Amino acid sequence: MYRVTKNLSFCYGHRLMNHAGKCRHLHGHSARVAITLESEDLNEQGMVCDFSDIKTFAEQWIQETLDHTMLLHQDDPVLPMLQEAGERIMVVAEHPTAEFLAKLIYEHVDRGGFPVKAVTVWESDTSSATYTASDATHR
Repeated sequence: MYRVTKNLSFCYGHRLMNHAGKCRHLHGHSARVAITLESEDLNEQGMVCDFSDIKTFAEQWIQETLDHTMLLHQDDPVLPMLQEAGERIMVVAEHPTAEFLAKLIYEHVDRGGFPVKAVTVWESDTSSATYTASDATHR
């Protein structure tokens, strides 16, 4: 089995409503994401995937969708005010945690036809969340 990983970076903001700690306040992260692809076979160039292919596909979407975007739960009471102010916001039905982001990015890469095994999102140098699909749903 072969595995390759491409690391990308982006910035985002969020808050976790009803969180007992300081994450209940609006704040931002300089995040790093690691996208791991896996294959039993290599392509005609001897690769699982060209690093530039996964970079172009994932980075474009991350830049357009997540970078410098405030991720807020659909029930967040500050949502109307930020929308009225014209802020860049992604409204989500789940809590916008690192776990949520890892799954969101995983699903995008998977829809692109890449043999994604795992996506890890670091919201700080010491804290990360990883999403992997079960073997039953993995390609």
